[in-house]
Amino acid sequence: MLTEERHRQILAYLTTSEIVTINELMSPLKASESTIRRDLQTLENQGLLIRIHGGAKRIHQLTFEADMTEKSKTHLDEKLSIAKYAASIIQPDDIVYLDAGTTTLAMIAFLPTDYRLKVVTNSVKHAALLIDRQIETIILGGQIKLSTNAILGSSPARQLERYRFNQSFIGINGIHLVAGYTTPDTEEGLLKRIGLKNSQHSYILADHSKFQQITFTQVATLSEAEIITDNCPTDLKKKLLQKTTLKEVNK
Repeated sequence: MLTEERHRQILAYLTTSEIVTINELMSPLKASESTIRRDLQTLENQGLLIRIHGGAKRIHQLTFEADMTEKSKTHLDEKLSIAKYAASIIQPDDIVYLDAGTTTLAMIAFLPTDYRLKVVTNSVKHAALLIDRQIETIILGGQIKLSTNAILGSSPARQLERYRFNQSFIGINGIHLVAGYTTPDTEEGLLKRIGLKNSQHSYILADHSKFQQITFTQVATLSEAEIITDNCPTDLKKKLLQKTTLKEVNK
């Protein structure tokens, strides 16, 4: 594995875990302890993480976001469980907004093909899979962000403003008691916000790693959407339930 690829994967691990150990990195990166130590030193010199005894911890970079490839490798079982439950909420003849993201992407395999659904999405990948399943699809038009396959810009925002939905399913990077739902990219945040606002029922799909995380752009307050997750930390759950509805699904 190339050095740059190892560095990218190390940073991706730290988007979902506060701390990562050298032992945890050696096997998936197929690298020796000494190599990982050098990688961590290099990344610390670049200001991208903080080395600790036996590993490294995250620096909270509000605008950093792993790409779709890296996201698709983490919390796979949890995302599938969340996606399956989210798809079960959809009713016949619903008009649905499906936001870009790996968990919303996983929903598509579970969507009933005999429900006469109409799905609007801002993701090229989502649109292709929906079409493969012969589900009526509208894809927003604009510039494609290569790292997330999300379509962004003022044009898709104006287009989305005109639509209304029975349900919207939104991917998110952070859920925080004070900051609410946040995402690193301002333009992605705008589309997520519109999708939530223009829906009768809005759902945030997030595995447990997103709790108490904050990124750059606030999408909405906690009360503006319901949360579907795999496991909410016990000490946080009671406080969240005072602000929103929370559904935990089993793997």
